[in-house]
Amino acid sequence: MARTGLCDSRTLLDPKKTEERPPLRTWANTYGPRERRSCPDGDERRPQPRDKRITDHKRENQNPRWVRDTVQRLPPCAEDEIIIDYSQNDLGTPDCFEQEAVLSHLQILQMAPSLRDMLPGLLRKEMEVAMDKLGLLYDQSYAWDVFSDMMRSQLRCTLPNAELPRPFSENTRAILVDWLIQVHEVFNFSEETLYLAVHLLNRALRCFKVSVSSLQLLGVTCLFIAAKKEECLLPEISELCYLMANTYSKKQFLRMERRVLGALKFELYNCPPIHFLLLSAYIARCSDKVVCMARYLLELCLLEGQCVVYLPAQLAGAALHLARKIIKEPQSPESESAWCIASTIHVGSEATLHSIMQVMATAAARASSRETRATFVKFSTSATLQVSLHPALSSAPCLLGLQS
Repeated sequence: MARTGLCDSRTLLDPKKTEERPPLRTWANTYGPRERRSCPDGDERRPQPRDKRITDHKRENQNPRWVRDTVQRLPPCAEDEIIIDYSQNDLGTPDCFEQEAVLSHLQILQMAPSLRDMLPGLLRKEMEVAMDKLGLLYDQSYAWDVFSDMMRSQLRCTLPNAELPRPFSENTRAILVDWLIQVHEVFNFSEETLYLAVHLLNRALRCFKVSVSSLQLLGVTCLFIAAKKEECLLPEISELCYLMANTYSKKQFLRMERRVLGALKFELYNCPPIHFLLLSAYIARCSDKVVCMARYLLELCLLEGQCVVYLPAQLAGAALHLARKIIKEPQSPESESAWCIASTIHVGSEATLHSIMQVMATAAARASSRETRATFVKFSTSATLQVSLHPALSSAPCLLGLQS
């Protein structure tokens, strides 16, 4: 910490005392429907219809959205060619002539033309089920609209380049992110909070100048802002100051919070890659171990500054591809068909996907020997199926034709 200008903070993650830490959220909680968090008075924030009988009657008379013959959809913009969007005829089969953007992406897949034409319709049906099962929305009928908005909005979640302002280096940033992962684990925050905090940190470093002595305060402030957006229960500012060995006062903390929010103009939106990963894994019928491995690889990317230029869907697709290569589970025709449907979410060229996989493989191969080992320790427990201890990770670069 002293070499990078960070204060001597409290010890958070100890590999020898892993069992004493708060348990990581299980995969069942991730894959099952999310329990709606209640207000202090016990009333849920989920809006209730005024007349439930009228609402139910309307839903019974509605046809599924994918078989309507008069659906009017807004066409994707020219700059949003990655959006998978389409209209359908009376038989519920996608119109190939109106889906050039989709089919151009599917040309790289080696499959029969008839199956290629069916993929957009199959993806839409699977997406509605996946979002409902993962608890990402209230009404299943809006699943495709939500997914389309995610695909468009992710363009705002990337940075034009990976260069850091002086005097910061990639090593300094990695040490700070590694410490934030430990703090995130101590408070048992959701994964969305972690990805949003690192995203805000990356943007804040490029929006205004901050001294090396205030870098740790900036990181904790970004985590606190992300928790305000994603969590129900927040830690006290005094607790966060204690974790920084009381190097900063509460007044300094609040001043930094105002500075960050003002520089970012209160634009806190983020489309985390974990959402694309969970959706793709659910549609592809991936096993729990493959999902754990993909989540491990995806979190390792938070330490890599060069990954800030890639789209969240690209990061999620690369993590899932590499996890399947590492685990090497036997595949059935049904699983391969499901994987073909899920692969349509992974936008970008094969070269881009391969570049991200190389970064992930290299990071996974040296994760156990690095100074920043929070993610490695976090995914070495039984709750995460000990995926960071998988023997194939040490030779992961060899799977991609790289030198280990």
